[in-house]
Amino acid sequence: MLPALEAAELPADAIEVGRIADAWGIKGWFKVLPHSAQPEALFSSKRWFLQAPGASANAAFRLAIREAKEHSDCIVASSEDVPDRNAAEALRGARVFVPRSSFPTAGDDEYYWVDLIGLLVVNREGVTLGTVRELLATGPQTTLVLAAEEDGKAVERMVPFVSVFVDKVDLPARLITVDWQPDF
Repeated sequence: MLPALEAAELPADAIEVGRIADAWGIKGWFKVLPHSAQPEALFSSKRWFLQAPGASANAAFRLAIREAKEHSDCIVASSEDVPDRNAAEALRGARVFVPRSSFPTAGDDEYYWVDLIGLLVVNREGVTLGTVRELLATGPQTTLVLAAEEDGKAVERMVPFVSVFVDKVDLPARLITVDWQPDF
């Protein structure tokens, strides 16, 4: 059961960015396990939306964040709405959402993974290779995992998301152009 927080609907552009793991200290701080190795969205937004474990898709609570900072392998945060350790413990397991509109602006040739999912991928010859289903961090590079259908069968392709293969990412057109062949 979450402490007495303001009920709210998830924003239309809400993105899940982490999960509350536990209380931290005695003054109401809590640990957040971010879903990203670079959790800037947690730092840039002063308004988080929490969803209790097992809650319906739109049932959420608004949490005004006073401070969030890195600590070891997680993020620790505090809120005026969470006055003590007991209230922080009640948040355990809650999913953390942040409006996409409050993410920091990406730099040139930088993209949030969430913005790439669903984009159509074509090669230089205009052949459709598939739609980005997910991205994988494979150590030195990120890989686009594409889903397509050919001859009535599901096909999966993987394309390294590096400049030698990616010619252009056009977010408004929802299109990625690559130097890659269907038979790779």
